[in-house]
Amino acid sequence: MATVHRQQLSDLHGVSRLAVDATLGITGLVETLHHTIQRLPGPVGQARGAGRTRGITGFVYRCVHGATRLVGTGLEAALTPLVGLLPEGDAAPERDAWVAALNGVYGDHLARSGNPLALEMSLRHRGQLLDPTRAAALYEDFRADDGRPRPRLLLMVHGLCLNERHWQRAGHDHGAALAADLGFVPVYLRYNTGLRVADNGLALAGLIEQLFEAWPGAKPELVIIGHSMGGLVARSALHQAGSAGHAWPRRLRDCVFLGTPQHGAPLERAGHWLDRAMDLSPYVAPFTRLGKARSAGITDLRHGCITRRAREFVPLPPRVRFHAVAATLGTKRGALADRVMGDGLVPVDSALGRHADPARQLRIPARRLLTVHGLGHLDLLSSPEVYARLRGWLDTDGLS
Repeated sequence: MATVHRQQLSDLHGVSRLAVDATLGITGLVETLHHTIQRLPGPVGQARGAGRTRGITGFVYRCVHGATRLVGTGLEAALTPLVGLLPEGDAAPERDAWVAALNGVYGDHLARSGNPLALEMSLRHRGQLLDPTRAAALYEDFRADDGRPRPRLLLMVHGLCLNERHWQRAGHDHGAALAADLGFVPVYLRYNTGLRVADNGLALAGLIEQLFEAWPGAKPELVIIGHSMGGLVARSALHQAGSAGHAWPRRLRDCVFLGTPQHGAPLERAGHWLDRAMDLSPYVAPFTRLGKARSAGITDLRHGCITRRAREFVPLPPRVRFHAVAATLGTKRGALADRVMGDGLVPVDSALGRHADPARQLRIPARRLLTVHGLGHLDLLSSPEVYARLRGWLDTDGLS
């Protein structure tokens, strides 16, 4: 008989809670649409009234809401005490992948509702959870090979709907390869990509500061590589660490952005305008709840927000070498694919920090920029050309 592990029951608990939330949400949507049809408004304009039905119809909807909440309460009461009684179990990569994707789309809701599927930010080393307040074990890795400390720490920050396992792609991992070739010790971040970028940035800044405060020897030199949203989270962490007076930014030598939407992603902007267009009709407006349910992390990608103030521009700080890599599906320079779609998600100019307004340019030197043709967004994680440039940029014998 197969053993049920704590992780499996916790996942069932989280899924059941999410199913209850979804049922309540869909019931509310249907009731709003029912209410709108009863009032027969014009095809364009805002619906009037509270969107709740009355009489027998309203009673039916209230019964559905009440029964759904009662089922949810019963499941909560039954499953919560059992989770702590079961043995721990290792999470499979497939399970981690779908949880990461779910967090990317609904992560802010999962966190607000206390759902056990909501990811907490954590550091990983050699596939294991790393307590930032106990850095001694990580410090020993610097001494493992030849007995001499090699203070070069590499932090890998993944993108939207992904997790730290996704750095391994097509048999390649930039972090592991840089460890083998240049002596870095790679540490991987796992986080809820559905939260605001600024919230993740603040949490990451504190996590790195904890790690550096607990470091038993000379503070390590730090390099950060961020893919997609991960680059925005890294920028936000650096910005907020400076405001908080943290010490770790002084040890940050290089920061590399791989396909990061510095000035936003057109697909999220298109989704925003679609929501606004659908709001123009009272018959269609209830369905915008489904589109607007996408996470705060996704909506931050509309303009590449790294603070809690919409469209606030934060320049790159001095003393750190910043590098940016863009990919494009096009095979020729200047093609429409470069300007509009880029790698399928991020346009080339956005990835390289370029902007029509000179005041919003990131101004990364040309020698620290790379555009790779014929690649998609995720191909940046396994491209030999991208890795060769990373190795060149981060090699202490070939600094630029």
